[in-house]
Amino acid sequence: MDTRKFKFSWAVPVVLALAAAAGCATPGLGGGDYSRSQVRGEQTVRLGVIDQVRQVKIDGTRSGVGPAGGAVLGGVAGTGVGGGRGQIAGTIAGALLGGVIGQAAENSATSKEGVEITVSLDSGKLIAVTQEADEQFRIGDRVRVLSSAGVTRVSH
Repeated sequence: MDTRKFKFSWAVPVVLALAAAAGCATPGLGGGDYSRSQVRGEQTVRLGVIDQVRQVKIDGTRSGVGPAGGAVLGGVAGTGVGGGRGQIAGTIAGALLGGVIGQAAENSATSKEGVEITVSLDSGKLIAVTQEADEQFRIGDRVRVLSSAGVTRVSH
């Protein structure tokens, strides 16, 4: 059995699993997602009408789990390259490449689809709020804009 293939064959799924676990630890970013500190707090409510809706991509997390896991697994995979100084170089190169791949995997696994919602408030003011796409919004929809402690969300 070729140990280099064995070492690398489990590296990618483990890095992806670590990145997915990091993504599970991040709170939702949609209109219906509340952190524990936002519960039972008073919010300012403004009413308005949807003026525009645009699809956006919300970047994934950069917790450090992906790069760290990738670097460790890349280093382990790199130890199978050459011998002596070649093995040391392979380990270092594997760790660096694994870190880059791990960061990309974490970002990809935790990125989300979002919407930028432009709302014409009843007061005449025009605002835009970006949030995860957990509700469908259409131009002309009557909505509530909820704000508290620097967090604003749009909901029906």
